[in-house]
Amino acid sequence: MPDHATSTDPAVQAQLDRLTMLSPGKDILGLGRIATLLERLGSPHHHLPPVFHVSGTNGKGSTCAFLRGAIEAAGLTAHVYSSPHLVRFNERIRVAGRLIDDTTLSALLSEVLDHAEGLEASFFEVTTAVAFCAFARTKADACMVEVGLGGRLDATNVLTKPIACGIASLGLDHEAFLLAPGDGIPDMPPLDRIAFEKAGIAKFGAPLVTQKYSASMGNTVAVQASLHNAVLHARGEGWDAAAYDGRLHYRDATGKLNLPLPRMTGAHQADNAALAIAMLRHQSAIHAPEAALSAAMEWTRWPARMQLLANGPLTELLPEDSNIWLDGGHNPDAGAAIAKTLEDGPSVHVIIGMLENKDAIGFLAPFAHKIETLTALPIAGHAHHDPKDLSQLAQSRLHIADARPASNVTAALELRAAQKGPSNVLICGSLYLAGEVLRLNDQVPD
Repeated sequence: MPDHATSTDPAVQAQLDRLTMLSPGKDILGLGRIATLLERLGSPHHHLPPVFHVSGTNGKGSTCAFLRGAIEAAGLTAHVYSSPHLVRFNERIRVAGRLIDDTTLSALLSEVLDHAEGLEASFFEVTTAVAFCAFARTKADACMVEVGLGGRLDATNVLTKPIACGIASLGLDHEAFLLAPGDGIPDMPPLDRIAFEKAGIAKFGAPLVTQKYSASMGNTVAVQASLHNAVLHARGEGWDAAAYDGRLHYRDATGKLNLPLPRMTGAHQADNAALAIAMLRHQSAIHAPEAALSAAMEWTRWPARMQLLANGPLTELLPEDSNIWLDGGHNPDAGAAIAKTLEDGPSVHVIIGMLENKDAIGFLAPFAHKIETLTALPIAGHAHHDPKDLSQLAQSRLHIADARPASNVTAALELRAAQKGPSNVLICGSLYLAGEVLRLNDQVPD
């Protein structure tokens, strides 16, 4: 099924089965089908609470999580649309603070699929329409919408009046979709083209808040902001942030903030938090006081992003004092972020599974020097790097002497346990693998 969408609720599963039959089964970028579908449904996307729209290669989900954390800490309610889900389809749609319930989900899926007849709408387009219907029919103070793929032609880009748009970190990913030639698209270097696609969410009169990029990528974003008559607020030009002395120091034209560092692991989370803060402070529809921003740093969690697994069936497979870290990153920039996190710590035993269209070496290379052993896994239900080939690649290209395949994550952990003594394990390379790990360890996101 698309994105491994299954449910233990029979009514939801019946609708997911319908979606499988009706969907073309692949990502097809473009706004025509989603626009028609939403029009048939009464244009719910025009009746949402104030919207924060976030794109980027890495960090957009965490940015949305920090936005939600701050808004809820301010005593307000928030809808959140994110992707992909890790364990349950419901994770994609958070309605006024809670994951959408099965009864509401099955009814909305049925309604949207009825209206989608003949459109060949994709899995993501149907899901987006379901989310917008849920959000339009339930009161909330704000709405966070994460771009699914790219930005310019992503189904979420039917939103016309966001109160703020944000672009998180940029790097290479989904090249087959985002670097494909198209009518009227100028020839440009790959990273500039990525910036062009992500900046396509810019909207007339809305603030477009961005991280700091290379000069060429920054110029590409600025051109798109100008063409869309958006108000650009680039990091380093009007706002900035830095983490030092155990604090996150933020500044913009309205003043300075001295906040706790995010509790989420990884230096990159300070950047994601800073982007969320800048988005909040460059719009006027939603007010989040400094106390709420401070609370968000402490409260915000986002699963499978350098997440330390809690006690559960998987952690019990390893000796006492072992740690299992989980990260769904799968591109070179994500590998670089992991490298920074591991920089001052011990070496790790990596358990990895990657989709076949991902750059495994590009992902692993930044932290290869911290890898003590590597165990490669298949990803059930998805085209993936063959574990034997991935192990051999790690040995020949990255000089990881102890690299081997295993059939599944339980077998990989049992191999590690057989070596005796505490282990520091990192499971990484795919959000699909991360979802399976959370399910097996009884840590279903809520």
